[in-house]
Amino acid sequence: MRIRRTLAGLAVAAAATIGAGAVAATPAHAAGPSKVSVVHGIPGQPVDVYVNGKKTLDNFQPSTVAGPLDLPAGKYDIVLVKPGDPVSSPILKVDQAAVPADANITLAAHLTADGKPTLTPFVNDVSKIAAGKARLVVRHTAAAPAVDVRASGQPVFKNLTNPNEAKADLAAGSVSADVVLAGTTTVAIPAANLTLAEGTSTIVYAVGSAEGKTLGVVAQKIEGLHSTPGGVPSGTGGLLEQPTPWGWYAVAAAALVALAGAGTVAIRRRAHA
Repeated sequence: MRIRRTLAGLAVAAAATIGAGAVAATPAHAAGPSKVSVVHGIPGQPVDVYVNGKKTLDNFQPSTVAGPLDLPAGKYDIVLVKPGDPVSSPILKVDQAAVPADANITLAAHLTADGKPTLTPFVNDVSKIAAGKARLVVRHTAAAPAVDVRASGQPVFKNLTNPNEAKADLAAGSVSADVVLAGTTTVAIPAANLTLAEGTSTIVYAVGSAEGKTLGVVAQKIEGLHSTPGGVPSGTGGLLEQPTPWGWYAVAAAALVALAGAGTVAIRRRAHA
């Protein structure tokens, strides 16, 4: 449980550093915990996590989705290092970061369009979904140009750029989705089968690097979004993972060596598609 709390603390603490505008506005009467998921979309670099000076997580791996977890409001000192490195050599360091209340967010560690590691918070849409429908959300978090997302060969989302998202409520069922370069039929990420269950939101992240030939997808699912409430919206990590066969480790390790020299990760505000 301590490891799971640590992951949630890491996510919310980093998200909080960008200010209140990065998460959904909290009603004046609300004081509940946040629901937090973490997506590790930087290929090839596991990390150790320190919370308030204590090592609480070893070797957190890429292409992993953690959470969602409930985290009460508070403040945390968070340090990420390469496995085995001292706290004095951080990849990411967040001091006394305030944890927001009553939010549902996913924090994605990923590459920018030009291949630099970054950390982007996304506000998850947990509004109710009509009967017979499911929500599909696609987030471009890869070092790649603009793309079109196709479902069963037909474009659903066009000209999606990093770090934006696109979403739609579709008929529940199975769909084969792939990613092509915008305006072309050139496949960037091969087709993967997704099951869009009624009353759920499937969130697919494009991750990796086009130049490094490490493109792939990681997905999570948020449940309990039926029009007739059936529970508290939560989520499941690791719904779909598509590992990539190319020089995944060398490319990402080089990027994170440069990141460690800078001593911090640029945290960018989410832009709506």
